[in-house]
Amino acid sequence: MTTNTPTQTYQISKTLETEYPLIDNDPHFKRVVRYARPSDYAHGLVAAAAGPGLLYGMEKAFPSRVGKGGFAQAMRLTGALGAVGGFLYFYNRSILRFYGMSENAREIQMDMREMVDRVKAGQPIYGESQLTTAMQGVAARQSRFSALFSHVMPWFNFVNHSQHGVDTAKYYQQAERELEAERLSRGGN
Repeated sequence: MTTNTPTQTYQISKTLETEYPLIDNDPHFKRVVRYARPSDYAHGLVAAAAGPGLLYGMEKAFPSRVGKGGFAQAMRLTGALGAVGGFLYFYNRSILRFYGMSENAREIQMDMREMVDRVKAGQPIYGESQLTTAMQGVAARQSRFSALFSHVMPWFNFVNHSQHGVDTAKYYQQAERELEAERLSRGGN
């Protein structure tokens, strides 16, 4: 007689061939915003202002004469849509560097520094989560590389989990090297 015991299977996360190194295939929302470059903010602001600016320019060139309050409502709607679009453009510019799809040397250094500091402090590399391991896996599978489809369905990762598609040993090795260098600089054996 055989017994059916449930088995847990793990799937390796998909990898994409990119010109630059992968930093994280499912970065947390806060990390993406924190690592954004000033140029990302500038591009996002320009994208956000483009809609209302164009509508205002068209209104000045070819007045619509929509009546009292009609143009103001159109400007509010265009402003709201522009703000959402500008934020998504800003976010995508930043997250594509995590995926290695655009130049990311600055982000690689920031990532190494942040993670090594977390290792040295004895903290979990990717933060603590209140979810079970299984639910963390579900969250990771749902949001991995999600920014590539954000033009259809914006989807962000708000879950701390350990499935990010990179070998975390590099952070521990660098922390060991730094701790050893600190020990030697203090004159210890």
